[in-house]
Amino acid sequence: MYKALCALVELCKKHNIKLRQSYLRVCKKALMMSGRYRHAKQMKRAKGQEQFIRVRLGRVIRNIRRKIAGNSGLIEIFNPSLNRASTIRHQQRHSKDKIYSWHAPEVECIGKGKAAKPYEFGCKVSVMTSINSAPRGHFVLHISALHGRPFDGHTLKPVLESYEKMTGIKPERVYVDRGYKGHDYQPKNCVYKSGQKRGVVGVIKRELRKRPLVEPIIGHLKTDHHLGRNYLQGKAGDKINAILSGVGYNFRLLLKWLRFLFGQNWERVYSIVLSISQHSINECRLEKSSACFEAAF
Repeated sequence: MYKALCALVELCKKHNIKLRQSYLRVCKKALMMSGRYRHAKQMKRAKGQEQFIRVRLGRVIRNIRRKIAGNSGLIEIFNPSLNRASTIRHQQRHSKDKIYSWHAPEVECIGKGKAAKPYEFGCKVSVMTSINSAPRGHFVLHISALHGRPFDGHTLKPVLESYEKMTGIKPERVYVDRGYKGHDYQPKNCVYKSGQKRGVVGVIKRELRKRPLVEPIIGHLKTDHHLGRNYLQGKAGDKINAILSGVGYNFRLLLKWLRFLFGQNWERVYSIVLSISQHSINECRLEKSSACFEAAF
């Protein structure tokens, strides 16, 4: 709520709208006290401070609506921010479609069920890899961001259909964790879940033991390839960031394999590749500049 208040006051300053009172100083103090009370487990006092901020945010919203009434240009500028601030002001614990972040309203709360990290804020991402490794490791075969907090079992069918459409290959066997119980992918007898006993023999049993290998891949994607923190805006930014994370992971494996393949000559090969790529970039720039020169004259 305090961020919504700051954003509205900043927008008013930008468009020279004078408010009766901004309440920034007193609300900042109330925010600090709320954090201290919650740390001391004094929830009633903390809720009182949060209610104090909520009341002041409502006053600023009503004041802005009175100031911009009749001005269609200002109404068009202020309406998105005012509607978002009103949603934040009225949302309660069990409200649906809550806003958790002012600058990224598409962020969702995902329950992890872990003691160290019970919740995460962002969106779900589906990661697919091969059960049998390539010469230098397991590559990311498919990765996609999934919005709307879908049930894991309902994501299996669209993800596998997308993979089949891109590669033209239908997986012979699919290994998933227990969260995919109740999936709608057909045929169901080619999907094996962790802990499953029926029909798990021979090769299937050996491959099912390898299912957890996707977990360290997800960990590397989060820590080394920016999947854990997205700096691109909106839902499209989430999807782009997920794809680029998978691409970066695969490129790192390729470079690792080339380094192993060429051994001591790797630095020489790497410098040759860089010089060729730089030469091609310079040629493209020259062609573009000559085309612009011809267009100008």
